[in-house]
Amino acid sequence: MTRAWFSQRLETVATSWRIERSDGGALGLVSHDRDLAFGGLTYRSAPGMVPSAIRLSAGLEPDSAEISGALTHDAIRDDELATGRFDGARIQMGVVDWETLEFEILYTGTIGAVSRDGRGFSAELDSLKAGLNRELAPRTAPTCRAEFCGSGCTLSPPRFTHEIAIAEVAADRASFRFTGPVTPANLADGTLRWIDGTDAGLALRIEAVIGNWIWPEREVDPGLTTGARATVREGCDHTIEACAARFANAVNFQGEPFLPGNDLLTRYPSAGQ
Repeated sequence: MTRAWFSQRLETVATSWRIERSDGGALGLVSHDRDLAFGGLTYRSAPGMVPSAIRLSAGLEPDSAEISGALTHDAIRDDELATGRFDGARIQMGVVDWETLEFEILYTGTIGAVSRDGRGFSAELDSLKAGLNRELAPRTAPTCRAEFCGSGCTLSPPRFTHEIAIAEVAADRASFRFTGPVTPANLADGTLRWIDGTDAGLALRIEAVIGNWIWPEREVDPGLTTGARATVREGCDHTIEACAARFANAVNFQGEPFLPGNDLLTRYPSAGQ
């Protein structure tokens, strides 16, 4: 039988947050004056975390919620918010009895926009029903809609994932030269995920590749030097030419490269036609 929360004038209840980040990290926070362990995770004391009202509805419109707090807890650092480690993280909000450790999940969703104000932050939460707003019928486009090595592409991710190491870091730390078993040109439009350093687990876009030099979307962490490792996923420009010639995967191309465009409707006959 589900407990009837807040049915008495005085309750030993706190609010809990379970956050599972896309880089594999998980943390729990609870609005109590001591840590609590329940649900297979230790929830660290975070009395400065403040939940807003949670709106749940039986309709199809997305439910809304928001959290805010102070950047004083070592579990949520300013640099991690800035690098996007919490963007898109899965979150569960609930209540817990700090005496019996009985708990219940009230809201499940993902972290959307995160904003900072001085030494504080606030995050908008997107409920699972937000996925109902996605377009079911794909729009036509000359380029492939499928994510490279993702659903619809069918190519194997391990086949195009390689481990590399830093050979040299530029003075401005905007780029680095690497060594590894991969053709540099194939990394254009790809992704990089650090294995070593404080950015370990963080996925970054590869903005440019010239020779054996890589420009990631963020500067190389000062703690990373020669020998630091990363995994790189090759990129794809999503054209039918690359899909056919480089990957021999044109049969799974998720685009319409030969569909006439809107310019066909505006064409006029000319002399001699």
